[in-house]
Amino acid sequence: MNAVHINGSPREILGRIFGFANFRGHQEAAIDTVVGGGDALVLMPTGGGKSLCYQVPALCRPGTALVISPLIALMDDQVAAMRQFGVAAAALHSELDPDTARQVGRDLDAGRLDLLYVSPERLLSSGTMERLQRQNIALIAIDEAHCVSQWGHEFRPEYRELAALRGLFPGVPRIALTATADPRTRVDILHALGMEDAEVFAASFHRANLFLTADAKSSETAQLLEFLKRHPQQAGIVYCGSRAKTERMAESLIKRGLPAVAFHAGLAPEVKRAAAMRFRAGEPMVMVATIAFGMGIDRPDVRFVAHLDMPDSPESYYQQIGRAGRDGDLAETLLLYGGEDIARARYWLQTSNAPDTQKRSQRVRLEAMISLTETTACRTQSLLACFGEEFSQACGHCDNCVSPVGLFLGTIEAQKVLSAVYRTGQRFGAKHVISVLMGEASDAIQRWSHDKLSTFGIGRDRPEGFWRGVVRQLIAKGALNVDSGEYATLTLDQEKARPILRGEEQVMLREDTLAPRKTKAARNAAPTSSISGADEGRFEALRKWRAVQAKAQSVPPYVIFHDIVLREIAAVQPGTLDELGVIKGVGASKLARYGDAVLAVLRDAA
Repeated sequence: MNAVHINGSPREILGRIFGFANFRGHQEAAIDTVVGGGDALVLMPTGGGKSLCYQVPALCRPGTALVISPLIALMDDQVAAMRQFGVAAAALHSELDPDTARQVGRDLDAGRLDLLYVSPERLLSSGTMERLQRQNIALIAIDEAHCVSQWGHEFRPEYRELAALRGLFPGVPRIALTATADPRTRVDILHALGMEDAEVFAASFHRANLFLTADAKSSETAQLLEFLKRHPQQAGIVYCGSRAKTERMAESLIKRGLPAVAFHAGLAPEVKRAAAMRFRAGEPMVMVATIAFGMGIDRPDVRFVAHLDMPDSPESYYQQIGRAGRDGDLAETLLLYGGEDIARARYWLQTSNAPDTQKRSQRVRLEAMISLTETTACRTQSLLACFGEEFSQACGHCDNCVSPVGLFLGTIEAQKVLSAVYRTGQRFGAKHVISVLMGEASDAIQRWSHDKLSTFGIGRDRPEGFWRGVVRQLIAKGALNVDSGEYATLTLDQEKARPILRGEEQVMLREDTLAPRKTKAARNAAPTSSISGADEGRFEALRKWRAVQAKAQSVPPYVIFHDIVLREIAAVQPGTLDELGVIKGVGASKLARYGDAVLAVLRDAA
């Protein structure tokens, strides 16, 4: 740690420390605001460079910058990354051994730290707060700021207490940062933190390197395996809605020879820690997880994210898919959803103990998520609209753009399903109702004399998959409810089903219900930046060298150099330290620490 009290303008520090020639988007304006002593709210997508918005001011302003972060793993990764840049950074959290914690305290008291990362719980403890009030605090950064909002998807009550920082550190600029906040959440963040006068810097939430796909569930294991075939020897995350499903799916993938690992909150701490360490270490692997695995993932080369169950809001969905492609290279996402997912989410919300105002807000978000799964429009446009952003043109990198799907008038088909549910007494699940429609004289149908119903066989001209699609879409529209019990019984929502049955309301259905489309895969599973065969050899040699360095230092490989930096080094083939130093993302500290070794690797790989 040696970068305390750096002198220079933000642009000089950007180049000298971080190795970048220019700022992106709103970075410079946000940095100038904080350097000048003002408050800021920064809204940027994952991979958009939010961290620089407080890291650069931290090195411009005198004193120690305080960074409030919700997760230990995230803090440790960021501290490791800062130290690679030669920045004096440390973290205070519960997993530090006593000797390390005491050393951090001594460094803080002596003014030897540029950045101190701390959890809100540790920050608000009396001892920590008293100690910090004796220091010269350069700025206060509140990372993952959506956690402060009761309307946010990852609300943490302890974040609300951060409003006290305004009075405890008068005159110290604050910067709140998040990658996911709809308009209501943004207002709540500013109000909850007492930052109503803050400058707001909102970048587009469009991630052009993410290919978005959503498919109705048919055989989810087969659908997932087909998806994973496109990503051999790559890292990604598969999200499941329950702990049991997480373990079951991980075991299924392992049996098929895939490097899968389960992760959920119910596992022993040492098991979770080992799984997270493997993921951080850069292994190609499939992390099968609940949402317990997610916030603060810094690994940049995650090439895919799949959901086997529907998230409860567009914010959750965006946050989770945002863990892919942080390096800017192409990444692919897949969302599998079904009628039972939709019904289960509605049931959980209905039975929630949350206050009515919060339940109403959550209901709006849930219905927006359901609409997002069923939309036939550009999926990116639909997603961005959930954040109040109007995207003027179709994205070209989602399933609906690549394989367009339209709508057809399906009122009669909807009436057939609703009638079959009604005439079977609203006591059976989708499988039985569809069997009635298709005229299948099974034992159960004959036992209940359902082969005598007027609806028996009126849908035999359509395959089972078609009727499952109609049932799913009627659930999405709210005309059908699904009981949360063992048999997932279908019942009518009288208010929404009656006008359809009477012909007073027309029903439009997706055309892929008629014949399921073959959705094209993402443009390519390989990185977007192409390099020649010779360059590829140098790139792999650099990756092997980096892996050795990372293991020796017990840090993730990506905090030494991102793949995108190694790829450019391999392509440019610098022959001197000066030539290496101008490559984006190197910086003075890494040049001094690794420059000679990198040049040696290039010479050996020639």
